Amino acid sequence: MSRQVIRGQHLILRALSQWPKDTIRPEVQFQSVLQKRFEQPKLNLSEEEQLKEANALYSLLQNRYKRTYPITGSLLQPKGNPTYFTDLLKELEEAPSRSFLDRLLLRIKGLVRLQ
Repeated sequence: MSRQVIRGQHLILRALSQWPKDTIRPEVQFQSVLQKRFEQPKLNLSEEEQLKEANALYSLLQNRYKRTYPITGSLLQPKGNPTYFTDLLKELEEAPSRSFLDRLLLRIKGLVRLQ
């Protein structure tokens, strides 16, 4: 293995070690799946491909696209349901700390919608 290929693989694994943990699904982590893929010695990627993949991972980690293409207020507040995204963020923040009973009650409440 050439030195550049090892360097590319090292950059990828370092980027994956900095990846944030998924609190919604703690049993399935994105970085662990990719680490298994890149630690395989049979992976036939050239040094250029590995450096491109490392660059893509770092661009996602650093939120380059969020800064380059900011979302304006009109996209965050659709006319049909203006509080949709704020409600969604609230749900995602509360979901990991819910008990079994809370999840069950929310599921039943979703099935039976009284108006």
